Amino acid sequence: MDLIKEINNLKHKKNAIILTHCYQNIEIDSVSDYVGDSFYLSKMASKSDADIIVFAGVYFMAQSAKLLSPEKKVLLPNMKSGCLMADMIDAEKLQEFKSKNPNIPVVCYINSTAEVKALSDICCTSSNAIDIVKSLNANKVLFVPDTYLGKYVESKLKDVEVITYNGFCPTHLRIRVEDIELARKNHPEALILAHPECHKEVVKGADFTGSTKEIMEFAKTSKNKKFIIATEKGVADRLKRDYPEKEFILINEKVTCPNMKMNTLYDIYNVLLNEENEITIKEDVFKPARKCLEKMLGQ
Repeated sequence: MDLIKEINNLKHKKNAIILTHCYQNIEIDSVSDYVGDSFYLSKMASKSDADIIVFAGVYFMAQSAKLLSPEKKVLLPNMKSGCLMADMIDAEKLQEFKSKNPNIPVVCYINSTAEVKALSDICCTSSNAIDIVKSLNANKVLFVPDTYLGKYVESKLKDVEVITYNGFCPTHLRIRVEDIELARKNHPEALILAHPECHKEVVKGADFTGSTKEIMEFAKTSKNKKFIIATEKGVADRLKRDYPEKEFILINEKVTCPNMKMNTLYDIYNVLLNEENEITIKEDVFKPARKCLEKMLGQ
């Protein structure tokens, strides 16, 4: 069976679109309508007039698409594809964190469940985290769940204390300072591009730090011809494909998110065919979680 042909036929027949995160297996791009980071895909979900959204990503991303497009059927190709960072906090843990730090606005990274978003004041992505925190005009904010992104934001804002929850991305923490040092030694002409979910010492050693989309845009427009990619392997794979005239080296072979790689073309075909794995969100969670996301998109 030609899976790509069958998927495209089902998309047309069912008025469906496929949103794909840049950390997914690269072959999924062949059937995707939009490929990008969380912020970009959130916007595409809210603007789409499709009846069905298949989200090739992890669970919290599909939830976000459902929150922004409640009238659409949102399907996740593989229901096991969760996010280890998002799973580090839940509603009970967030309530406890808030109780220890009362009367301080809560910014939640989009890498969080709908239940966590429902208890937060505003959402952010790695693309807009600095601007979102700044928009609150507060001298203190709580930031969940990623302590590294939160402290990165704090380092960029002189007058804001960012109190972070102790969550992290296991994939990005596989990048060590020693990797940066080795890359400098072996490829002195290369620029090192890092994600702010990395350890702060890794970020300090990079030439550029930004979201998935910002890293890809930097690599596209830079006059440099060689880059060390200090983020998930899917980014390096797409850069190698899209800009063959430049050289891209993944900082180490451990920077692969196993959950992001769970979705396959067959999974996408199967959920489109049978309309399984539909995302549902509890009624009491839906409205406040949606408000949290909409406030971000309105900035």
